[in-house]
Amino acid sequence: MNGITEGQERPVPKVDWPRADYSRVPFWLYHDPAIYEAEQERIFKGPAWSYVGLEAEIPNPGDFRTTMIGATPVIFNRAMDGSVHCVVNRCGHRGAQVRREPRGNAKEHICIYHRWCFAPDGTLTGLPFRRGVKGKGGMGPDFDMADHGLRKLRVASRNGVVFATFSDAAETLEEYLGPVFLQHIDRIFAKPVRVLGYQRQRIFGNWKLYPENQRDTYHGSLLHEFQSTFGISRATQQGGVTMDARHRHNLTWARSATDDEAEFQALYKADNVHDSSLRLEDPGMLRFHDEWGDGISIAICGLFPTTTIHQISNSLAMRQIRTFGPGEFEILWTLFGYADDTEAMTQHRLDQSNMVGPAGLISMEDGEAIEITHRAIQGEPAACAVIEMGGAGPIHDLNHRVTDMPVRGFWSYYAELMGFEPPGAVR
Repeated sequence: MNGITEGQERPVPKVDWPRADYSRVPFWLYHDPAIYEAEQERIFKGPAWSYVGLEAEIPNPGDFRTTMIGATPVIFNRAMDGSVHCVVNRCGHRGAQVRREPRGNAKEHICIYHRWCFAPDGTLTGLPFRRGVKGKGGMGPDFDMADHGLRKLRVASRNGVVFATFSDAAETLEEYLGPVFLQHIDRIFAKPVRVLGYQRQRIFGNWKLYPENQRDTYHGSLLHEFQSTFGISRATQQGGVTMDARHRHNLTWARSATDDEAEFQALYKADNVHDSSLRLEDPGMLRFHDEWGDGISIAICGLFPTTTIHQISNSLAMRQIRTFGPGEFEILWTLFGYADDTEAMTQHRLDQSNMVGPAGLISMEDGEAIEITHRAIQGEPAACAVIEMGGAGPIHDLNHRVTDMPVRGFWSYYAELMGFEPPGAVR
């Protein structure tokens, strides 16, 4: 951070892209510390909108939660007048973390170090000994409290899903998400939700491998034997991938029971892709209730840069990436249902939550795949990932899921924000 002032961008290493369509991605981009530092400024503090939480988590005046945008700690909270705010969780005095607890209720935020006091919107409202003691010490006459509050972020909410951005120049949230993803949020959050719990998963790999994994529909029924064995998600099912106009966000969807066991046997077992002996003593957790009336049983929605909204059958959750350096990140899972769920439906969602999280019947394998990838590509600056399933060239939607084309969409927008697009870059 030496020599970098507020608003000044750090120089970014030059990237020689082998192909302008991002079908080859240099491995060193996942490990380089300078790239990671530049990401914090150009992406997480740039024009992107990042998910910070659900309004259902802060229903009452004074409620707050602490979270992160990239590597920056933030507080999102509801003020006493009901308005929602997001501020950087770093004292304007010496930089101490102001709120250390994950959640709570308070009319003000007080830094434990020197007791500086901030309103929910980040305004500095008081500090001890500002005018000194017995005529000695204190702040100088030019000290202006308005200049030393917690940094305030722009905040926008869509059906109770709260996003924030550091950028005053960023497009509106509605423009950033686009019609497809606004519609998807409206679908999932069509009625009030109730938080059912949280899970945290620490993964020793680069954070970009996770949105890649989420957008890589190719691996779903290959890595996750549980999914293919029990018909939760198979390449033979009806489904597809949909992106926004800029290809920065992705929605992978499928409808269960749109194939049959003969198709599954022919594609998976006959070719020795899977020959599973997995069995469930209680298959009830596999049951899908079509709550939305569209038959979609899988909907994995990735919002650039670090947000996933998942519907896996009737399991609903938000996933948020928090970064801890080039080789470590954390996923915060917020599991939820609807406020009007019956007790039986709530239990069903909780049963299905066993598929996800650090020990999930599905998600556990994603974490392992990311870690073995990150370790293996270290020290290979001249090598590249091959991202060509579904075809090279232009990036576009597909009516199937045997593709990793949305991964190239991620890299396309990433390279734009980082300022190192190749000549003739495909968007």
